[in-house]
Amino acid sequence: MPTDMDIDTTVPPTEFMDEDPPAINEETSNVATLIDELKHEDVALRLNSIKKLDVIANALGVERTRTELVPFLQESIDDEDDVLLALAEELGKLVDAVGGKEYAYYLLPPLENIAAVEEATVRDKAVASLCHIADILPEEHLEKYFVPLLKRLTVGDWFTSRTSATGLYVAVLKKVSEPLQQELKTLFKQLAEDDSPMVRRSAAKALVNLVGQISPEDVLPLFEKLSQDNQDSVRLLTVEVLVALANKLSEEQTKTLLLPAFIYLANDKAWRVRYMVASKYVELADAFGQDIARENFTTAFVSMLKDTEGEVRTAAASQVPGYAKLVDKTVILEDLLPCVKLLVTDENQHARAALAKDISGLAPIIGQDATMEYLLPLFLQQLTDEFPDVRLNVISNLETINKAIGIERVSQALLPAIVELSEDKQWRIRLAIIEYIPLLAKQFGSKFFEEKLLELCMSWLRDLVFSIREAATVNLMKLTEVFGAEWAKAAIIPEVMKMTTDENYLHRMTTIFALTTMAEALTPLMVKDSILPTITEMSKDPIPNIRFNVAKSLETLIPLLKKDSSTTELVESSVKPTLEKLSADPDVDVKFFATRALESNGTF
Repeated sequence: MPTDMDIDTTVPPTEFMDEDPPAINEETSNVATLIDELKHEDVALRLNSIKKLDVIANALGVERTRTELVPFLQESIDDEDDVLLALAEELGKLVDAVGGKEYAYYLLPPLENIAAVEEATVRDKAVASLCHIADILPEEHLEKYFVPLLKRLTVGDWFTSRTSATGLYVAVLKKVSEPLQQELKTLFKQLAEDDSPMVRRSAAKALVNLVGQISPEDVLPLFEKLSQDNQDSVRLLTVEVLVALANKLSEEQTKTLLLPAFIYLANDKAWRVRYMVASKYVELADAFGQDIARENFTTAFVSMLKDTEGEVRTAAASQVPGYAKLVDKTVILEDLLPCVKLLVTDENQHARAALAKDISGLAPIIGQDATMEYLLPLFLQQLTDEFPDVRLNVISNLETINKAIGIERVSQALLPAIVELSEDKQWRIRLAIIEYIPLLAKQFGSKFFEEKLLELCMSWLRDLVFSIREAATVNLMKLTEVFGAEWAKAAIIPEVMKMTTDENYLHRMTTIFALTTMAEALTPLMVKDSILPTITEMSKDPIPNIRFNVAKSLETLIPLLKKDSSTTELVESSVKPTLEKLSADPDVDVKFFATRALESNGTF
């Protein structure tokens, strides 16, 4: 029997699968098809077959998987990236298929080849599979098979193999003998000093995981070298290494050995490095310890809050509450709040949005009086920001402020601003406030909401702009979801009903929209008692636009009524007669929508 799977096409499928097959069956035929498709010209077919390697391997058995399937796959490395990505992943899952951990080393050669390809995502997947296999290989196999592979990748001619090598050291370093550990450390040092920036970048990324594997004395020289690299894309990756080292060293060692590196990186000439430091600032401060942070971190943090690059200010703004927890209240009031005040009017909208998202976290830290004096004016300013994300972030985090200073104070300070915005002459600003009302409702509670904001919500139903009236109906449904159907039945529906006799037909039409939209958040029984009678009564309205919207509303209500056996009969007894009457309406649009409603629900 041929062992080259590529040319074994003349052999019947069952012969290929079994030396002495009992019969040809569908399963073996499917496996034979998968084997044929491994070399098919169609990428989709090859990809499908690769994803079912476990099926092929189980059919072949462990011996033939090792001696035929794996070598065959190794010869097929020159392929599409999507296929190689799937192959790199599937090979890591074939350990049992080749006979378990004692034979897992058979999978190393094809993965070694894939680890050197050009596409980074493919290499990363190959590295992940290699690390998985390294975890289960016996120690003697690690030194006999895996370490030589690692050495070959480390000294490979192409940077692609060397970048992959950096991610493999963490899998073997602690598992091999002491002399071999020293040799591997030397090889990793070569990678950290490689001529290619891509390799040094990968080494910097891998060094984070090695901090827990090797002594700080071995890591520090590599960290210092990489943190002063001439490429900012390398330097920025050392910030995470700095965090890992600071967590491992004593406070005295951290201050002596790492503080200079922190100051250097925090003031780096490249904004991307400063951005990385800013985004990890609280994590760095925690790692260095509160005493060192209080003494040495505030100046650099203030500089980042005032940085010339908007991205750095944005990252720093998100760290303000976390850093404020580590320093004295005096530092917050004298050093941080002036920067916060500047950020509220920052030219970069993302910096303003980041601040608005996190600034409320300062309230519990500085207390009631300082929040009232310093933060509330800033919240008011942010509520009028032209960038919607800023307004949303403030409203989304009002609960934190409520807890710090109480809902009464918040309402006294912020509600006038919200009401003012809701009446703004620009309809888009009114629309934005409507969209935030459900968030406010959650934080204020039903009683407070009824007293302060319900009337405002109802007034939007009569707005001159259709988009506002439409948004107002959706708002009522969301409020029903927040406070519950019983609350809506008592508080909202009676108010909406008052508009059914309004002289303005647009307001009557809005009533239909509101009731229909809210119905989705109500129970079928509530629809029966509170919604359906009003809608059917409005089918007698003299305005055709009202009547055809009644037909559309009934079309929506039918599925809701059918959800409950006690309301299903209403479809026949109430909805259908109304629609049949409307289907004979002299107005062509009313007739069309009524007929559609009957047909779409199978009641015509």
